[in-house]
Amino acid sequence: MTTATWNGTVIAESDDIVTVEGNAYFPRESVREDVLRPSAKHTTCPWKGEASYYSLEVDGQTNADAVWYYPEPKDAAKEITGRVAFWRGVEVR
Repeated sequence: MTTATWNGTVIAESDDIVTVEGNAYFPRESVREDVLRPSAKHTTCPWKGEASYYSLEVDGQTNADAVWYYPEPKDAAKEITGRVAFWRGVEVR
């Protein structure tokens, strides 16, 4: 089981992980809905497409834009459709 933890709290768990460029992509449904907050941030990857973000909120603390996903990944990255990845201090084990 792969687990994502931030601020001492497990925010996602899954046995179904896809690794791309060293990042573990979790199925979106494996992430706790109650810790996600919408974000206006977007970035673009030349081969994956446009990324959208969520911020995390745990125990009153916010980790801005710590979760990213590709709502409509390009063909080369179809394997991450419906998945999210973490950074900014989120520990994935």
